[in-house]
Amino acid sequence: MSSKVVIVGGGVIGSSIAYFLRLADPTVGVTVIERDPTYARSSSALSAASIRQQFSTPLSIQMSLFGIEFLRTIGERLEINGTQPSIDLHEGGYLFLATRAGEATLRENHALQRSLGADISLLEQAALRARFPWLNTEDLAAGAYGESGEGWFDGYGLVQALRKKAQSLGAHYVADHVTALLRDGRRVTQVHTMSGDAYPCDVVVNAAGAWSRHVAQMVGIDLPVYARRRSIFNVTSPGRLDGCPLLIDPSGVYFRPEGHSFICGTSPSADNDPNDLPLDEVDHALFEDMIWPTLAHRVPQFEALRVQNCWSGYYEYNVLDQNAIIGHHPEVDNCLFANGFSGHGLQQGPATGRGISELILHGRYTSLDLSSLSFSRVLENRPIVEKNVV
Repeated sequence: MSSKVVIVGGGVIGSSIAYFLRLADPTVGVTVIERDPTYARSSSALSAASIRQQFSTPLSIQMSLFGIEFLRTIGERLEINGTQPSIDLHEGGYLFLATRAGEATLRENHALQRSLGADISLLEQAALRARFPWLNTEDLAAGAYGESGEGWFDGYGLVQALRKKAQSLGAHYVADHVTALLRDGRRVTQVHTMSGDAYPCDVVVNAAGAWSRHVAQMVGIDLPVYARRRSIFNVTSPGRLDGCPLLIDPSGVYFRPEGHSFICGTSPSADNDPNDLPLDEVDHALFEDMIWPTLAHRVPQFEALRVQNCWSGYYEYNVLDQNAIIGHHPEVDNCLFANGFSGHGLQQGPATGRGISELILHGRYTSLDLSSLSFSRVLENRPIVEKNVV
């Protein structure tokens, strides 16, 4: 008798899990319950959709190395009846900038990234000025630039391609709200929805993104993941920035090209970052007070930029350490978690989907060991220190 897997959430994480499960074992019954099949409010569709290897922890680097391999081959991997999807992957690179205060950390991170095979160059101040002549380098000590394997893509296109491929492999998608997880001792036995349907399960996966905390509460588990709003601004500038990468200023403000314009943003300060703010509002004060002045300082041509559009999306923010929580909870044998990616879900989705499918099918990781991201570190208050949080 084949096992029944119910995945709560059909964004990039849930759809990646469904894809890898059905690809590896077509006898597994996979049902994905997605509350919003338009993905209009999903983090996958509303994010800046980028990928990098410039992290300070080995596992995050390795997950994104698999992520870029997956994205580069997405046409072949997710082909359906001869039709190959395209996500417009642009390997324009990340450029992390550092002042003297942050130079040692930048160099330390760079050495780790290179040791794991990431194609990152370390650029001194003069090299930064020569390569990016539009950049104000007067207060900079160095920068780290992704020569390949880093960039941006169509996040909504990735979600749709994964979803359609999973469906073509036999995964069943249901448009509904999960209202209850029925628990019997150490196991979840059924998933109930708003429409009144009940889905028996041998395994349930919480991949509900910014809404995952509420799903965890249905089985009596406290998941430290909250919806944190992030505003993104689309701006135009009369200046030309040849060879412009995705730039991370030492302040945390970022920008990257988007066609003939740019998108930019930053995270608010820790003391002004409440949970569950409405998505239909944008933090214009953050742009006026922080983003615009920073951009105008770093790129003098941005003094004349103009906002053309803006929107907000949610980070599914792990308040413990801003890293994902992946795997079992020790109190529930058949409930798996894939939550709290804190802005890294799109790039870590393929590695997560592969890993969760391995846990379900084999009871262990058989490719990349994700066990350091398990729930046990949350229960034991052992945060992972990631120095390159954006």
